[in-house]
Amino acid sequence: MSPWLGDMYGNPSSIHAYGQAAREAVEEAREAVARLLAAGAPEIVFTASGTEANNTVLHMVGARSGPSGHLVVSAVEHPSVEVTAEWLAEEGTEVSWVAPDAQGRIDPGEMMAAVREDTRLVCLVLANNIVGTLQPVAEVASHCRQLGVPVLCDAVQAVGKIPVHVGNLGVDYLTLGAHKFYGPLGAAALWVKKGAAMSPLLLGGSQERKRRAGTQNVAAIVGLGKAAELARLELNEWRDHLLGLRRRFETGLRKIPDVVIHGEQAERLANTSHVAFLGIDNQALLIRLDLAGFAVSAGSACSSGTVEPSRTLLAMGVSKQEALAAIRVSFGISNTMPEIDRFLEVLTGQVTDLRRLATAES
Repeated sequence: MSPWLGDMYGNPSSIHAYGQAAREAVEEAREAVARLLAAGAPEIVFTASGTEANNTVLHMVGARSGPSGHLVVSAVEHPSVEVTAEWLAEEGTEVSWVAPDAQGRIDPGEMMAAVREDTRLVCLVLANNIVGTLQPVAEVASHCRQLGVPVLCDAVQAVGKIPVHVGNLGVDYLTLGAHKFYGPLGAAALWVKKGAAMSPLLLGGSQERKRRAGTQNVAAIVGLGKAAELARLELNEWRDHLLGLRRRFETGLRKIPDVVIHGEQAERLANTSHVAFLGIDNQALLIRLDLAGFAVSAGSACSSGTVEPSRTLLAMGVSKQEALAAIRVSFGISNTMPEIDRFLEVLTGQVTDLRRLATAES
């Protein structure tokens, strides 16, 4: 990325040499992202975030369908889909929400049953951002394709962690974000199936084949392209390593009393473990772990700072009290087994201490 922040700082829409070099770099990145998805390069639209990419599709469908439109949305979507769908509902679009089972998985039959003649779009995330549960996207998309209903798949959490081939999924729109697979913050992409409807969310320029106005962030896009190349080449090695870390962590968790691993019985992303430590406050635990040098979260970074329980967990039937005692632990390819062991040691001590304090206060 460094040259595109310094001497090669050109606008890819300009016709001079600096601009054309930047344009070539953007197109090379587009090819790399397309190869990761087994897609065509012209189908890739660069955006600044997965949130923008998801919003682009939802607002387009809302504008086209008007008050008479109908959406089917799973109840385990990222807030960029969930909140946008709620906004469209306030504007007159009817939304049918499909709840998951206790493991966080959507029943494809229930998703299909919610589709109607006037349905304009179905939204089903590939991997939930809280629990990491994988969803039956291909099965739902196959049914929707027979009915002529387009499908938006938010694959931001999944790309770079599992194989994601758009042809196998059979969806019409798919979104990804660079920072979820070691690329830079502020770079993402929307894949639009050839022939699918597409109108821009941002207007005022002809960039991205008139599908997303605004000067491209060349350095970030180059970083996204390189991350996509590495993910395509090293995915299996990454996944095996992450799965080993998670197994070691969750085995160690069983030594702590009153622990619930959410989605434990479902197929999940290898890097994600969502755990409730009954009887404690997750915010207090997060602070203590942070001071000890461990960065974990209570859920999505997009909703950090809130003390409300995860809507995904509530949709799974988890009680509010349990949801507010849960943290999400995410592992990366640079993490090691000794780090897992040290984390378990610190975590066990902090949970024990917080429970002792809670007992004393009561």
